[in-house]
Amino acid sequence: MAENGAGGGGGQNLAVLDALDSARTQMYHMKAIVIAGMGFFTDAYDLFCITTVSKLLGRLYYPDSNADIGKPGTMPVRINNMVTGVALVGTLMGQLVFGYFGDKLGRKRVYGITLVLMAVCAIGSGLSFGSSASAVIGTLCFFRFWLGFGIGGDYPLSATIMSEYANKKTRGAFIAAVFAMQGVGIIFAGLVSMIVSAIFLHYNPAPAWDAHHGLTVDGQMDQWPGADYMWRVVLMLGAFPAVATFYWRMKMPETARYTALIEGNAKQATNDMQKVLEIRIDEEQEKLSKFRAANEYSLLSMEFARRHGLHLIGTTTTWFLLDIAFYSQNLTQKDIFPAINLTGTPGSMNALKEVFVISRAMFLIALFGTFPGYWVTVALIDKMGRYLIQLLGFFMMSLFMLVMGIKYEYLKDKGHALFAILYALTFFFANFGPNSTTFVLPAELFPTRVRSTCHAISAASGKAGAIVAAFGVQTLTLKGDPKHMKQALILLSVTNMFGFFFTFLVPETMGRSLEEISGEDGNVAGAAAGHVDKDVEKAPPSSTEWQPPSSMN
Repeated sequence: MAENGAGGGGGQNLAVLDALDSARTQMYHMKAIVIAGMGFFTDAYDLFCITTVSKLLGRLYYPDSNADIGKPGTMPVRINNMVTGVALVGTLMGQLVFGYFGDKLGRKRVYGITLVLMAVCAIGSGLSFGSSASAVIGTLCFFRFWLGFGIGGDYPLSATIMSEYANKKTRGAFIAAVFAMQGVGIIFAGLVSMIVSAIFLHYNPAPAWDAHHGLTVDGQMDQWPGADYMWRVVLMLGAFPAVATFYWRMKMPETARYTALIEGNAKQATNDMQKVLEIRIDEEQEKLSKFRAANEYSLLSMEFARRHGLHLIGTTTTWFLLDIAFYSQNLTQKDIFPAINLTGTPGSMNALKEVFVISRAMFLIALFGTFPGYWVTVALIDKMGRYLIQLLGFFMMSLFMLVMGIKYEYLKDKGHALFAILYALTFFFANFGPNSTTFVLPAELFPTRVRSTCHAISAASGKAGAIVAAFGVQTLTLKGDPKHMKQALILLSVTNMFGFFFTFLVPETMGRSLEEISGEDGNVAGAAAGHVDKDVEKAPPSSTEWQPPSSMN
C-alpha cells in the first residue's frame, strides 16, 4: 500500500488528492477506462451509423429525388441535413444540461441517466413509425434528437470522472483512452452495417438501379421490406453496449475530488478511494475547510475570468473549429467515397449493395486512418504533451485538405490511390491531434467546482461546429459536384489553420496535478487567515493565469 500523509506530494494540496495524483496505475483505473469508454463507443456508433444508411433512407422514402440524373438515394437537402444533424443539436443541448448538473448534483448521480436515454432512444430510432415518408423521418428525427441529448451528457461526465480518478503521470493517456473508444465505435458502425446489410442482401437479391430504376419496379419490389428492416436493425443495435454498461457505471463511487472539494466531506472521499485503490490516506477535514473557502468563486465571477477566461476561449474555439472539419469528414464520407473509387456509382448498385459498399469503405478508413490516430495519442500524450500534438494535428489536417482541394479534379480522375491516402491521413492527424486533445484539455484546466460545466461549454462549442458541418458544409458536398467539393475542402483547410492559431491560447497541462493547473492549491495559506493574500494566492503562472505556452515547464 502507498501511504500518504497530510504533507505528501503537493505540500499545500489535500492528502486524498495527493494520493490520487501519485497512486500507481491499478486495475480500478483500467475498469474506469472501460466503463467510461463504453459510453463513448456507444456515442460514436449511434452518431456515425446514420452515415451508412442515409442513402438507403433516400431510396426508400424519397425515390424520385435526383433519380432523374442517375443519383438515387440522394435525399432533399433539408431532409438529409435533418436526419444527419438533428442528433448533433441534441448532443449540444445535452452537453450543457448534463455538464451543469454534473457540477451541481455530482458526477455519479447523473452518469447513469445518459446511458438509459441513449438505450431507449436507439431502440426508438429503429422503431420509427408512420404511413408516409414525412411521418417516418419525423419520428426518426425525434428519437435521434433525444439520443443526441443523452450522448451529450457523456462528454463532460466521462472526461471529468476520468480526469479526477487518474494520477498525474498518466492522466492524459487515461482520458485519451476513454475518448479513443470513439474510434472503436466508428469502426463498429461500419462493421455492423456491413454485416447486417450483407445478410439482408443475401436473402433479398435485386438487380442494380440502372437496370430497373428503383425498388418498386419489376424484380426489385422484394427488396423493399428487407431494406426497411435493415436500417432499423443497425440503429437499434446501438442500445446494447449502453445496457451492458449500466450496472457497472452505477457501481462507481463519486470522485474523491467532488466529494472533498464540493461536498466538503473528506472522510467520505477517503473511504471511497480506499475501497477501490490500494492506498491509505489521512483525513484532513480542517484543512479541507480552508481549501474550499479559498476556492468558492463561480463561473461568472471576475476571478474566474482572470484565471481561466482565456483558457475557456481557447478550448471552445479550438473544439468548434476542429468539429467543423471532423464532422464534415465523417458525415460526408458517403459523398467522398465515389471520388476516391472506394465505392461505385449509385446507379450501378441496388439499395442494400450500396449500404454494404459504403459501410465497407467507412470501416476501412476508420480502421487504417481513424483508429490508429487515437491510440498513437494515448501512447504519446504524456510524453509529447497536449499542446504540441494539437498544433501538429491542426497543421497537418490543414495541409492535406488544401492539397485535396486544389488538386481535387486530378485526384478524382487519375489519382485515386493518392486521394485515399491523403483522405485517410486527415483522419489520422485529426485523432493524433485536436480531436483527442480538445477532449482532454477542458477536463484538466478548470477548477473542480466548474470542471464539468466548462468541459460541457467547450464540448457544446464543438457540437456547434458539427452542426455547421451537418447543415452547411454537407450542403456543398451532397450532390458530389466537383466545384463544390473543391470549395468545401479548401474551406475546411482554412478552418483548421484558424484552429492552429487559437491553440496558442491553451497552456500545457502535462505532468501537473489538477489543483496545480487550476490554481486551487494556491489559496490555502491565505484562506487560513480568513482572506486571500495576493502574494500567497498566486500559483505558478501557467496554473491560473494564461501565459504563452513557451514559458511553461
